[in-house]
Amino acid sequence: MAISIVAGTAGQSKAATLNTMDDVGAAIRACWSPPSDIRNSTVTLSFSFKRDGTLIGPPRPTAIHVEGDEKARKSFMDAATSALAQCLPLTFSTTLAKGIGGTVFTLRFPSKQ
Repeated sequence: MAISIVAGTAGQSKAATLNTMDDVGAAIRACWSPPSDIRNSTVTLSFSFKRDGTLIGPPRPTAIHVEGDEKARKSFMDAATSALAQCLPLTFSTTLAKGIGGTVFTLRFPSKQ
């Protein structure tokens, strides 16, 4: 089962206990700051959590649309993976932790348009 979350620019900090998938999305959105010089771009990452709020392996890009050259593409990809890494570990409630382990999440990181 894949769950999609769209990263934006506002949310809550990773220190809060997360009770729902909306909370998880908000926590990750709080960490995302797209490169200011790249417009009309997105990268989508897939990843899974362990119950302790860390990742099971590295995130994998599943879709990349970055305007510009290879340097811009790398910069945008690095920013997305760094944002995710900076959010971790997330703190899941006991109930959320029971169901989250191994679930595949798909997260879209958009540029500021």
